[in-house]
Amino acid sequence: MNHNPERHYRRKTPGGAAEALGQSEVFLVFQERLSQVAPVNRPVLLLGERGTGKELAANRLHYLSKRWQGPFLTLNCSALSSALIESELFGYEKGAFTGAVQRRLGRFEAADGGTLFLDEIGNVPMEVQEKILRVVEYNTFERVGSSERIDVDVRIIAATNADVKALLARKMFKEDLLDRLSFEVLVVPPLRERGEDILLLANYFAGRMAVELEREEIPRFSPEAVRALEAHPWPGNVRELKNVVERAVYRSDSMTISDIVFDPFSAPYPSKMTEMKTDNNTGQEKSSAGTGGRAVTPLKQAVWDLKVQMLENALHQAKFNQKKAARLLGLTYHQFRGLYRQYRNGMANVE
Repeated sequence: MNHNPERHYRRKTPGGAAEALGQSEVFLVFQERLSQVAPVNRPVLLLGERGTGKELAANRLHYLSKRWQGPFLTLNCSALSSALIESELFGYEKGAFTGAVQRRLGRFEAADGGTLFLDEIGNVPMEVQEKILRVVEYNTFERVGSSERIDVDVRIIAATNADVKALLARKMFKEDLLDRLSFEVLVVPPLRERGEDILLLANYFAGRMAVELEREEIPRFSPEAVRALEAHPWPGNVRELKNVVERAVYRSDSMTISDIVFDPFSAPYPSKMTEMKTDNNTGQEKSSAGTGGRAVTPLKQAVWDLKVQMLENALHQAKFNQKKAARLLGLTYHQFRGLYRQYRNGMANVE
């Protein structure tokens, strides 16, 4: 299978949103497999980590299929209780339960002639799975509170980030349903396997954020920032990258982005330093009594002291140029800044 490494795939859905963007080999292979199965009128199961773009893949499956002019509906199964999932999928009749003041159509009925995307299907209760299985097998169901049979023509695309084999082993997923849903199983590649796409996506998100902020120019990433972006493991995948980039753009007051914050929850202040020093003094006294007078520094304090000393030495050697100090320590600039913010209160003569 030959691909031009410079080529990237990007497609607009009828709604105008960018559906996919990438040029890495693993991304292009995935898109090609997706395109191959899209016209086949069978269920598809999408597996992948959070933030990889499973809904975007489902969207593309629909718009490349013969059903593209029909409805494309989604249901996040992890956000609803058992009773609500059943009502959302199959609808209900007036008086079916307290609060059912009128008939309501479910997602299967509303998606007739189109595609229904069931996200996080691993969260669907077993009793509802049985009803979904009947729709997949016989294209028929009953609304909640009714015995009237309703026939539908719906293609199901399901997705989950759960280990489906583990769910089967724990009797939390029906094996028959999994068999029906997995005519084709596509694994959406995680961002860490799409190295060539990270900067491409980062620039795309940076451009969109700049437009949203009504800035005249699109910012660029410094070489240090690029290295940091490409080295990060991205556990939250594309969704995490989008947040990181947009945050960096709006915080930046120049056209070059150097400071990348991956963890917005990290505290910029030292934690309980006074208590640590007090505990250290107490520990030294106790250790001294039990080791023949030789004071033993607790490990946490020793690591703290070593980091402070190395940061101080690097700053002095770099004449307090933080970028040079970062290079001396083998760190990116943003990594150095994070350490500096954490330990600067324990340094002397570094301001």
